[in-house]
Amino acid sequence: MLDINLVREQPDLLKKNEKKRNKDIKVVDVILKLDEQWRTALKEVETLKHTRNVVSEEINKAKKSKDEKTAQKKIKEMKTVADDIKKQEDNVKDLLEKRDKELLKLGNIMHPDVPQGKDDSENFELKKVGKIPSFSFEIKNHVEILENLGLVDFDASAVTSGNGFYFLKGQLALLNQALIHFAINFMQKKGYTYIEPPLMLRKEILGAAVDVEEFGKSIYSIEGEDLSLIGTSEHALLGMHAAQAIPEQELPKKYFSYSMCFRKEVGAHGINEKGLWRTHQFNKIEQFIFCKPEESNKMFEELLKNTEGLVKELGLPYRVIELCSGDLSAWKQRSYDVEVWRPTLNAYGEIASLSNCTDYQARKLGIKVIRKSESKREVLHTLNNTAIATSRIMVAILENFQTKKGTVKVPKALQPYMMGITEIGK
Repeated sequence: MLDINLVREQPDLLKKNEKKRNKDIKVVDVILKLDEQWRTALKEVETLKHTRNVVSEEINKAKKSKDEKTAQKKIKEMKTVADDIKKQEDNVKDLLEKRDKELLKLGNIMHPDVPQGKDDSENFELKKVGKIPSFSFEIKNHVEILENLGLVDFDASAVTSGNGFYFLKGQLALLNQALIHFAINFMQKKGYTYIEPPLMLRKEILGAAVDVEEFGKSIYSIEGEDLSLIGTSEHALLGMHAAQAIPEQELPKKYFSYSMCFRKEVGAHGINEKGLWRTHQFNKIEQFIFCKPEESNKMFEELLKNTEGLVKELGLPYRVIELCSGDLSAWKQRSYDVEVWRPTLNAYGEIASLSNCTDYQARKLGIKVIRKSESKREVLHTLNNTAIATSRIMVAILENFQTKKGTVKVPKALQPYMMGITEIGK
């Protein structure tokens, strides 16, 4: 969430930002009105408490002078003041909750380079990397390749779990593990700390990481528990330092994690076909950084470089796009997608999403940096990016490296992890 002081001091900036996001700017005025009412009510509570202190002294004086009549009168007055304080404190709490609920509707202040746009159709292509393969035979999609080789079973998983799940078999399951170990080794060499996070989180933590409205669309909640399955380990990593103040000499903290991820995928991009590209359950290696505010732009470029390095080592053609203002999630200051080439679709598909969230997520969880020189505390910045989501990378490998005989060549970078297998299905 944004700092309320920013809304108070620069409402025009906020309105300009919301307008660029194609949102209703009236919410800024609503927040300011509620904030003024809250501050007025808070002053009234302070005034009433002062009155209570004065009356309390008067009661003590009356009792000392044995003026019981005045003492009883003042005690009655004290009860009225106490009741008024209780009512006004409830009003203060209610106004604060209303104000902060509206405050959550405001998006992060976007980077000035974020392109104007209405939706994902107006995202901006930054670059293309790698040679798109050409084939001298009729290519197959990844489902056809895998079912012909007997390396996946979508029918059995539909019976056991429903659409959007899968059984990986034999060499495909080995490829999945090879990708995990390849990415772990790659990130470990970059000096990032490896984390294996919990797969369930409290909703308070998730609420700081995602829009609460997204809960019903993407998050699996556990009935009767204040817990949900993670949709990405990014959320768990964010919560790892909740309510902590980190000395600036310990920053940046660079993490990467492996986890299973779970998503409902309700809505326009729901599960409507069998395959590995969009599923309810998948494996992912995630990158996450906590840093000083002045470092976040540099960390943004570093996270992109890491993901590009992984995709380049796998020999996959890809492109990088910048999300326009209309496609940018509320908590993001700036975001790039890395998309890999899918020859069966003759198009690129997203495999990684890079985000600089600046102080938007950290503020809600109270994560701060302690400045060494002044010993003051300020909200730090958080960033995240996918390293590898194995299911989508497997789709890209299967489709880009397929052969005429129906097998799939294993990228050289993965061969050391494939137990001597250099061609899947051979």
